Amino acid sequence: MARHLITSALPYINGIKHLGNMVGSMLPADVYSRYLRQRGHEVLYICATDEHGTPAELAAKEQGIPVADFCAQAHDAQKAVYDGFALAFDYFGRSSSAENREITQHFARRLNENGFIEERAIRQVYSPVDGRFLPDRYVEGTCPHCGYDKARGDQCENCTRVLDPTDLINPRSAISGSTELEIRETKHLFLLQSKLENEVREWVAKHDKDWPQLASSIAHKWLTEGLHDRAITRDLDWGVPVPADTWPELAAEGKVFYVWFDAPIEYIGATKEWADQDPSTRDWKSWWYDVDTDVRYTEFMAKDNVPFHTVMFPATELGVREPWKKVDYVKAFNWLTYYGGKFSTSQKRGVFTDQALDILPADYWRYFLIANAPESDDSSFTWEHFTATVNKDLADTLGNFVNRVLSFSRKRFGDDVPAGGEPGEAEAKLGGQIADLLAEYEAQMEALQFRKAAAALRALWSAGNSYLEEKAPWLEIKTDKDGAALTLRTAMNLIHLYSVVSEPFIPATAKTMREAFALTDDTAAWVTADEARTLTSVPAGTPFTVPPVLFAKLTDEDLETYKERFGGTEA
Repeated sequence: MARHLITSALPYINGIKHLGNMVGSMLPADVYSRYLRQRGHEVLYICATDEHGTPAELAAKEQGIPVADFCAQAHDAQKAVYDGFALAFDYFGRSSSAENREITQHFARRLNENGFIEERAIRQVYSPVDGRFLPDRYVEGTCPHCGYDKARGDQCENCTRVLDPTDLINPRSAISGSTELEIRETKHLFLLQSKLENEVREWVAKHDKDWPQLASSIAHKWLTEGLHDRAITRDLDWGVPVPADTWPELAAEGKVFYVWFDAPIEYIGATKEWADQDPSTRDWKSWWYDVDTDVRYTEFMAKDNVPFHTVMFPATELGVREPWKKVDYVKAFNWLTYYGGKFSTSQKRGVFTDQALDILPADYWRYFLIANAPESDDSSFTWEHFTATVNKDLADTLGNFVNRVLSFSRKRFGDDVPAGGEPGEAEAKLGGQIADLLAEYEAQMEALQFRKAAAALRALWSAGNSYLEEKAPWLEIKTDKDGAALTLRTAMNLIHLYSVVSEPFIPATAKTMREAFALTDDTAAWVTADEARTLTSVPAGTPFTVPPVLFAKLTDEDLETYKERFGGTEA
């Protein structure tokens, strides 16, 4: 089987993420990873917290603690939420690790040796009160475009216009609030992307037929506009330091690499972190170095991260002139909105992942988000849509099927799977239908079409309900007890099949369904087409239990409570 390297966009360290972040990267990567593992592939799913940059320093300052302590605490808080969502990372690292520092500095040295880094003098905002140069987010002021008085030096959050610190009206230091700012000359390192543009263009062109349109179109838009040389250092206290053996003057000034230079390298760094935990059995280079034909590398990210991973980081890798693994497939997502408006961490608009887990178990959210993933266009989260999906798909279609089959069988036949007669025409028809739907589900998962895969999974669940309605064992038992027993045994085999194939979407519920049957040797990782047709994995006489209600239906009162707490009107 193939070896699959999977990464998702690194969540920034500053605060718990909202549902849009979850569905735009980590959750679909987890669903895909789980599916591939079940199909027998070797999978390495790597992610990490992105810990450098001005927001981390400012957040730590606001809390009055060292930035290293802030990042350590925030990493643990984020990891706890991701554990709550049952994200099965092979490793969840930190971009502030020694491994990432080592590899980032190696990349910088190699780029410099190959003529792709240049030291340039630039003019930058300096605060005499703070005694330091101020990177973009350390400068606040009034946006010249919309008048928002808390715009940052890199972007106005209100109108989203990209800014330079010198664009701001009445600029002030985000550290001290001082307005006594000067423009002084300082030196920074620039990555000469302009010299790598043709190589990047050729590399992107090789993936045009493979990548989804969203990823490809964003990459080409950046290439059409031209790659510009980009500063890759900042005046910060927290970050990967510029190596003194190569740039002694800049190192002495305390320069660190820009977060968008070191963050993509952290995918490699986190893999080395993983390997360093058990170096006798893990080889990080076997996933990243000179492995183009051996490893299939898939990245998951929202569209705002696409340029960095389809253009900028590939330029870095190409410039290093070493055989580092480059991405094979970029699964890009549009936005999940909240009632048509943007989720916002700073404005606390929308549902955040920790809040979601306080309301309902992870499987409710996992299924809804993937079934409505913003793949072809933006999709909107509303509590009305969420409630309707939970009630129809999870509570009625799947949960009710499981409960009524097992409860009715226990009531009429006891605690073991009943035997009944031989399968007939209805069972043969059902088996063929299940095999076809399973093939459709597999095809959509292989194609990374998550909404279509969710629709195929829902159709599998619906097929069981249609079979049950057609056979009506509650009536059948009055005239044909063996026939009713056959119907229930077949339905129980469907429950077991659902437990296996639903695991990527709803792992906790799948485990509950599977454990309902006391099978002596239940090691099946997946369901073959023949097994889907015959439905004999759970033989007669197998003890079973009736699990608690799998999914509670949400009421109108629940809906109103959620809307009152989080807001529920169109933006």
